[in-house]
Amino acid sequence: MTFYEAIDKIKSVVYDRFRLEATEIMGFAKSEAEIADRTARFIKAELKRANVTYDELAERLKEHGLSETRNSITAKLKRGTFPATFLIAVIAALELSGVSLEDL
Repeated sequence: MTFYEAIDKIKSVVYDRFRLEATEIMGFAKSEAEIADRTARFIKAELKRANVTYDELAERLKEHGLSETRNSITAKLKRGTFPATFLIAVIAALELSGVSLEDL
């Protein structure tokens, strides 16, 4: 089974301090490009929802050990490619909980 075949069967993955939960559904992204696009759009939407600018996010990310600037964040989200550590740090910086793959 390939990575994408395995991902395709997952409905959501929920991370918090105490558990990792995954359930099944069809319809997750079919390609790496789609995953990148959907993840970047998710981050942008959450930033807008939290009323957090890229400059503010860069400051918050410093608290999580990442040295980012407004320009580096802009470039990452425009490309849609970034390490999982960046995504996890953004989720922590925005204090999001219960993020699932359905959100992406």
